[in-house]
Amino acid sequence: MSTTPSPVVAVVGATATGKSDLGVALALALGGEVVNADASQLYRGMDVGTAKLTPADRRGVPHHQLDVLDVREEASVAAYQAAARADLRAVRARGRVPVVVGGSGLYVRALLDRLEIPPTDPRVRARWEAELERVGPEALHARLAAVDDVAARGIQPRNGRRIVRALEVVDLTGRPFSATMPTREHVEPTVVLGLRAARGVLDDRIARRTEGMWRAGLLEEVRALVGQGLREGRTASRAVGYAQALRELDGELDREEAVAETVLATRRLARRQERWFGPDPRIHWLEHDAPDLVEQALAVVRGRG
Repeated sequence: MSTTPSPVVAVVGATATGKSDLGVALALALGGEVVNADASQLYRGMDVGTAKLTPADRRGVPHHQLDVLDVREEASVAAYQAAARADLRAVRARGRVPVVVGGSGLYVRALLDRLEIPPTDPRVRARWEAELERVGPEALHARLAAVDDVAARGIQPRNGRRIVRALEVVDLTGRPFSATMPTREHVEPTVVLGLRAARGVLDDRIARRTEGMWRAGLLEEVRALVGQGLREGRTASRAVGYAQALRELDGELDREEAVAETVLATRRLARRQERWFGPDPRIHWLEHDAPDLVEQALAVVRGRG
């Protein structure tokens, strides 16, 4: 009998496609444990606005990399890579199957693929952030293109945060940021399942889910998190839904406006996720609403086993 371990299973795709529920179903079927790869779900107390599964909805399946950060802390891909890979090893040591679930593309790649995390320096980053504030993202993107055209072509001209990071790495290493980008090479055997939905269907699901979050108490959740330092958190305070709820609390938006802005921001996030995951030829795509979705997913996993 073969002693080759089962592959890592990953469930990826755009927000609101049902990844979390499929992850639990697969973990139950395979004897697995879930490792979260959604950056916002790393935060304690950020539950309603991240669609984090409740303990009951986890159906007894252990979940890792949930609720590991305070809202004041900044999420770090490097820290996540080290901690989540340790979780994978621990799940394996228990004779269980790791089931990675999430839509934060870089976190998924950092966990599953060969990816060198370049160094960081707060002083260098602060200098580039000041320059971003002074000249704007498009001008800074042009500066990046002059020193690392490959990286610039892979970063949206208005994505100031990634532009700053790329320039920080060039400064610190003397090498192009693109040299540290992940390659499509898994560190161990992995089956990646992607959930997809037609554009109109996904947009409707996002709208309904967002409205449901406000009804479920997102504003009250954010009000409580403000007391825990949410406004001081660089990452948590910018999360979709939380940024809009903060503006509602401040009187800048009324409820209808906050919901509408969150819907638009979530749809933009879904488009970015589709662009990130779509070109990866290793992903086995499944329709999110297939009546036999779990069976299809298990067939793919077992076909590789």
